[in-house]
Amino acid sequence: MLRQNKMDKESEKKVQELQLIEQNLSNLLVQKQNFQARLLENESASKELEQTKKQSYKIIGNLLVAIDKEKLKKDLSEEKEIFDLRIKNIEKQDNKLKERAQELQSEVLRNLKKDGKRTN
Repeated sequence: MLRQNKMDKESEKKVQELQLIEQNLSNLLVQKQNFQARLLENESASKELEQTKKQSYKIIGNLLVAIDKEKLKKDLSEEKEIFDLRIKNIEKQDNKLKERAQELQSEVLRNLKKDGKRTN
């Protein structure tokens, strides 16, 4: 009986950790979608910048400021690199969390099977 309570508490902790992982995965997904949307905006702006011959502008706070086209290209390129890195970082975190979740699920299932065999 004491051993079964210990197993139950261990399984309970693992299930709680699984729930926390699910929340973290959900948060990462929202962050990833946000960065992907910003990356699309960045790519769209870069494409428009390549096609225009007119003066280039950048929004800074509440102001629309004229800016050198080459400077704007450089800024957009640097911003794109940052978004790409952040998305890759989020994907790495996502993969690690998913691996940990699979480990925990396997452990919980093993414990449940063991407990089921003991009670039969």
